[in-house]
Amino acid sequence: MSVSLWAWAAVMGAVAVMLAIDLFLHRDGHEIGFREALTWSGIWIAAGLAFGGVLWWWQGGEAAGTYYAGYLIEKALSVDNVFIFAMIFTFFAVPSAFQHKVLFWGVIGALAFRLVFIFVGAQLLDAFFWTAYLFGAFLIYTGYKMAFKHNGDIDPHRNLLVRIVRRVVPTDPAYHGDRFFTRIGGRRVATLLFVVLIAIEATDLIFAIDSVAAILAITTSTFIVWTANAFAVLGLRSLYFCLAGLLRRFVHLHYGLAVLLGFAGVKLILSETPVGKLPIPVTLGVIVATLAVSIGWSMIATRRDVPPAHTARPDGQAPAPPR
Repeated sequence: MSVSLWAWAAVMGAVAVMLAIDLFLHRDGHEIGFREALTWSGIWIAAGLAFGGVLWWWQGGEAAGTYYAGYLIEKALSVDNVFIFAMIFTFFAVPSAFQHKVLFWGVIGALAFRLVFIFVGAQLLDAFFWTAYLFGAFLIYTGYKMAFKHNGDIDPHRNLLVRIVRRVVPTDPAYHGDRFFTRIGGRRVATLLFVVLIAIEATDLIFAIDSVAAILAITTSTFIVWTANAFAVLGLRSLYFCLAGLLRRFVHLHYGLAVLLGFAGVKLILSETPVGKLPIPVTLGVIVATLAVSIGWSMIATRRDVPPAHTARPDGQAPAPPR
């Protein structure tokens, strides 16, 4: 799929405009209520689906189908990001009013990480056929870990990048409004909110490797891979505030995500064998069926033991999951 520079510029410009609108509408740092988050989630999902329609009109059904397959995988994997973000926010006791700002700048970093990984990964797959076997094995192993080692405790204080930042940057262990830096005794220091941002960025860096490798199993078109990632990541903030109070109900979703990662790994390996690339309709069917089964299984398993804490608060704000 050949894409001109103007198309790249148009997409980058559209993403920048959407980010600017989001930043402007939340410049007052107010708490994000469930209804507001649900509305914005609908807007972001509509934007992602609409872009697939644009691709269909511009490049045909195969390109659009490939984009939708990648978008679904990225959207599904972003739910796992939400689990980790909730744990980090709970660990650091981040006030609800500050969480949107952290997630906003976290998304900026996520887009940058993915852009680098996409171009590097696509070049490796195009230049060296054996990298498909390495990436495939990595995805299968990641799927195994997600299925059987998903509930391990996460301690942000043990994160290497967080420890380095605290050693290098003078840090005050307290929040100072929604500021990442402040002045104390005439010296500029980082606040605890900046440490939270680093923890979010470091965690997403790991997720970016998994998600980019998974979508590269579907296509090596850097334009499709990045746009699928971008539109999935753009809605990550709203998705967090929508699902924060419902995370415990997705008790079996990680099995579905593990299956998708394993499927992507097998698909990538098969692409360098006589079997070749699996048809896009087959890929889409596997993704939709896997997500439907894992989500339905989770909802059925938890329908009788959902505690009152998982219902929305009277103010419309979804409750934060317990530590």
